[in-house]
Amino acid sequence: MSDPYAVLGVSRDAGPDEIKQAYRRLARKLHPDLNPGDKSGEERFKDVNNAYQLLGDPEKRKRFDAGEIDETGAERPRQQYYRDYAGSPQAERYASDAGYADFDDGEDPFADLLRQAAHARANRRGQNLHYRLPVTLADAIEGGTRRLTLPTGGTLDVAIPAGVVDGQVLRLRGKGAPGASEGGPGDALIEIEVLPDPRFQRDGDDIALELPVSLHEAVLGGRIRVPTPTGAVEMGVPAGSNSGTTLRLRGKGAPRRGGGRGDQLVRLKIVLPKAPDPELERFISGWEAGKVFDPRAEATP
Repeated sequence: MSDPYAVLGVSRDAGPDEIKQAYRRLARKLHPDLNPGDKSGEERFKDVNNAYQLLGDPEKRKRFDAGEIDETGAERPRQQYYRDYAGSPQAERYASDAGYADFDDGEDPFADLLRQAAHARANRRGQNLHYRLPVTLADAIEGGTRRLTLPTGGTLDVAIPAGVVDGQVLRLRGKGAPGASEGGPGDALIEIEVLPDPRFQRDGDDIALELPVSLHEAVLGGRIRVPTPTGAVEMGVPAGSNSGTTLRLRGKGAPRRGGGRGDQLVRLKIVLPKAPDPELERFISGWEAGKVFDPRAEATP
């Protein structure tokens, strides 16, 4: 991956909000689920995700800017400090309780404290690692498994529970950084980012959609196809429907914690043809009841 600032298209002094906005814009554009079959876009999406994993974390960004880690998050070669001698005979002496044997006469409590601290360091648990995983609204509602590409090039398969919400953190136990000796690895903490869908808006467990209908469908009613986050369904439009009429598709929302599902609320919007229709104009011109009907007067309280 190239310079993460260049990948996101931001300057090196960009603030956190600017970085997040740039990432969201690119993620919406390049997400593989929204661009099936686009291999080059998929690779760019991985670069964008990796860049944000680095720059979206203040500590990692600080270390990258200081030259301590590279664009993949890997440590860069640096000057030798005491901590770099880990694993050497000298370090092993102080990483185990053997280094404090000289202080132990069987009665010294300070020696016991030193030995316990050394034992804890020698068996230190690995650090938790933090990642962000963008998912579509359909993924968030139905759940499933998505693969997360790590800055190191590895991958994690993340099981997404149905009904997950934006900002929710999933814990993958034992998938973090390795620990020392018997300490065991840390966990991977996955923050879910639900990508906006221009068609739908989520309101708790319900999903809202504004749906265009023709004048013919609004006046005479009928059955129409309605998109939902998980696929289109049929819905009946009552005769005499107005713009603003809201219909309910039960059970087509997000799963509820206590069981069941929310609904999809479909708000109708009457749309006339773009091209003028002489026949429709003639009808309206001769429609006497339409001339005296004043919808604004009826709307006045």
